[in-house]
Amino acid sequence: MTAIITPATTRALFAIGTEAAAKRVVDLLNESFDDGQAAIAAFERPDGRWDISVHFAEPPVEDAIRELVALASDEEVARSIVFDTVEAKDWVAESLEGLAPVRAGRFIVHGQHDRDKVPPNKLGIEIEAALAFGTGHHGTTRGCLLFLDYVLRSKSPKRVLDLGSGTGVLAIAAAKALKRRVLATDIDPVCAVVARENARLNGVGNLVESVCATGFASPAFGEKAPFDLVLANILANPLRQMATQMAAHLAPSAHIILSGLLPHQAMSVIAAYRARNITLLRHQQIEGWSSLLMQRAG
Repeated sequence: MTAIITPATTRALFAIGTEAAAKRVVDLLNESFDDGQAAIAAFERPDGRWDISVHFAEPPVEDAIRELVALASDEEVARSIVFDTVEAKDWVAESLEGLAPVRAGRFIVHGQHDRDKVPPNKLGIEIEAALAFGTGHHGTTRGCLLFLDYVLRSKSPKRVLDLGSGTGVLAIAAAKALKRRVLATDIDPVCAVVARENARLNGVGNLVESVCATGFASPAFGEKAPFDLVLANILANPLRQMATQMAAHLAPSAHIILSGLLPHQAMSVIAAYRARNITLLRHQQIEGWSSLLMQRAG
């Protein structure tokens, strides 16, 4: 494997109280830097607070960053910012070090280095951790795979959608198990390319149709619907917002597997879908994340 060495970067780390506050800070920081100058990420913690990290291409003026954050939040948050240096390293090697194969029912997600460890009675899904989010090692992905295995014990859905496909793990798993075509969509064009390439590497390039699509208004959904099975490993807010459109694209008795939820978010997502005649069958938590198996009324 070719080494990919990233240069050392300066990083700013801080926490903030609410999603709205995190969004204000992220929006202001995004507006303040040109493309390539800074990479900004925000993640919700189990306690409801948000962690924000900013990686800078060049060392920033720390006081200026604190002033920006204070404008969007307050002086206390600005003073709490910690700046450090992320040393240059081979992130591909770092990500694979100690990354054991993950078992989820009949599926085993593994990297190239563990290809020979897949038993003949299991379905191996080869994904390199460096490509994009969704290696199978995240609790949300594993939860989806376990529910997929559960559904396929008694059902053989004909029309399958992997919504928010990332690296394509779920689409590849469904295609391998069913030996049928699966639609994989993501709003990120890079993810769509990665999923397409991963499907090819896993021998199901002819079965996984990977496209970049934003929302159910895309023609890709109308052409393939109604779906008998939808896998959506996204986040709570978009899952709630798309409940009505999701329901409109489901076949009677269709199953949907939803993940990317923190435990305290699960009930609001369940309620949004129950209002569309989609009921909860199973709910599981893995590594602090909730996954839901639901079914539309027949």
